Amino acid sequence: MSMQVYLDYAATTFTAPEVVTAMTPFFTESFGNPSSIYSFSERNRKAIAKARQQVADVIGASADEIFFTSGGTEADNWALKGAAWRGRSKGNHIITTKIEHHAVLHTAQFLQENGFDVTFLDVDAEGRVNLDDIRKAVTEKTILVSVMFANNEIGTIQPVAEIGAFCREKGILFHTDAVQAVAHVPIDVKAMNIDMLSLSAHKFYGPKGVGALYIRKGTRIENFMHGGGQEKGRRATTENVPGIVGLGAAIELTSGRMSESSPRIGKLRDMLIEGVMESIPHAKLNGAPSGERLPNNANFSFIGIEGETLLLDLDSAGIYGSTGSACSSGSLDPSHVLMAIGLSHELAHGSLRLTLGEEITEEDIQYVLSTLPGIVKHRREMSPLWEDYMKKIEGGR
Repeated sequence: MSMQVYLDYAATTFTAPEVVTAMTPFFTESFGNPSSIYSFSERNRKAIAKARQQVADVIGASADEIFFTSGGTEADNWALKGAAWRGRSKGNHIITTKIEHHAVLHTAQFLQENGFDVTFLDVDAEGRVNLDDIRKAVTEKTILVSVMFANNEIGTIQPVAEIGAFCREKGILFHTDAVQAVAHVPIDVKAMNIDMLSLSAHKFYGPKGVGALYIRKGTRIENFMHGGGQEKGRRATTENVPGIVGLGAAIELTSGRMSESSPRIGKLRDMLIEGVMESIPHAKLNGAPSGERLPNNANFSFIGIEGETLLLDLDSAGIYGSTGSACSSGSLDPSHVLMAIGLSHELAHGSLRLTLGEEITEEDIQYVLSTLPGIVKHRREMSPLWEDYMKKIEGGR
């Protein structure tokens, strides 16, 4: 039987055993509603307060600046819509980039359809936004800049501190979607002048369905959900106590070992990248160099290959990754991120994202390197696109 190698940690991680242990009592023993005033719920209130502090400590915030959500998507929606609705008296202009996660892009498009002016900035060939482009895009009506901390597809880390400093100087709110970055790279919201930051527990070995939005003290945005007075009246609904406890435990656990695990995973990623580039002709690495990308991210394009077919072949070999084309949504469109960095449709369709996690070993990487080249070679031999490409190459000699 072939090995099983999960290389889609950017999509989701497993919930760490320590996190499950921390969560379990709040499903069964301590199930009270935290908003109730009786003593039975006191343990839950304290657990939520602890988790709030755990999140704050990792990103350099204060506990009262952390608001729990159902995940990164809700946090992104709240940041953009809340800032837009509250800032309408000042202006209606928002700046973001063309490579944001759909939680930001689709929210920005919704706001655009409802009277807001949105600038979608280009990025360079490595997926990096230019601070000068942000400067040039700012107008007297600009109320918000939203740039992700690190890209979910190609791993490129943005110049967040520089963007934050500029926005603070101009009095413009700065939001960053840090879903892929939190607990994987160091973040200090104060030093980086971040006004709002989104995160999600299931990206760092916590449970699915829970996240948080950091809102800097004094930042005024409208509420996204209305109802009861939970989260200091800013985010209604009965708190997901087990999830919140899990988020706190996971972020503390993962950030606590980050100084050791990130370099280890980064070395394995570099081994994977070097091996793929050496063993597969005409392979292309997408994204920034190793020092400027997430330590667990490797994204490749293979001309002459359909990403979906590649995934199925890898699946048969027990290797689980993802592709840049939106096959899961039933769309034939290639990744908006890969198109934004200048790839052709053919290259974008032949993309493969492999993202590493805590349990990946050198043996796993060697197995991938012994398997992937043969799959690519086999598929290329059946590909008219590869045949045409090689004719062009040979004709140019």
